[in-house]
Amino acid sequence: MQLTSTELGLAARVHQLTKTYGTGEGEVRALDAVSVGIRRGEFTAIMGPSGSGKSTLMHIMAGLDAPTSGSVWIGDTDITGLSDGELTLLRRRRVGFVFQAFNLVPTLDAAANILLPFDLDGRRPTALERARIDSLIDTLGLRDRLGHRPHQLSGGQQQRVAIVRALATAPDLVFADEPTGNLDSRSGREVLGLLADASRTHGQSIAMVTHDALAASHADRVLFLGDGRIVADKPRQTAEEIAAYMLAAELGTVGARA
Repeated sequence: MQLTSTELGLAARVHQLTKTYGTGEGEVRALDAVSVGIRRGEFTAIMGPSGSGKSTLMHIMAGLDAPTSGSVWIGDTDITGLSDGELTLLRRRRVGFVFQAFNLVPTLDAAANILLPFDLDGRRPTALERARIDSLIDTLGLRDRLGHRPHQLSGGQQQRVAIVRALATAPDLVFADEPTGNLDSRSGREVLGLLADASRTHGQSIAMVTHDALAASHADRVLFLGDGRIVADKPRQTAEEIAAYMLAAELGTVGARA
């Protein structure tokens, strides 16, 4: 009997995933036959130089972009054949997102932005969810900013609002694209601590794209991409080990499949 991705302990996975842009001589292969899974309850960092395919991989895994070929699962659901409506519903109920550009609604204040996933799903937070949201708000120092709209918040404050929104519904899977990119070092550590706690304490699966070796050192696992392929899959690494590997890769002194 073939095991489902759930039975294999994977929150998301791709198989022989390829993504190309353009045609003919102008074709660019962003991903080249990638097969990899995001394990349940694990914090995974996805790294690689600019153009390596790391953001493309995350967007396709999250159902925000379609592959040229290959298959994508969230849990045991093959999302490659879902309609736009089905994808939207699945993302809303099972996936959280944190993007570098924040993606906050400019006409809503911070409190309304945080509660947006519930409003879109036509429900109010449960008492447990409300307590979780309040704890996140206080941990990230947003209590006195809840009535402010995005343009009245600093970049760091906007990112913190996006983090609370992503974790508010306690989704099985959270995708984060450079979540500390616009934060000072103290706020960045708080955000990374929250993401790590979400995986270790609450069993959530976190997939974080980052170029920051220090941020990636908080993860349980580090995937390295190069030229659209997975070139290394390593357990927890120190920031120094990650930086050394990235430097060696850029200098071409590591193997094609380290």
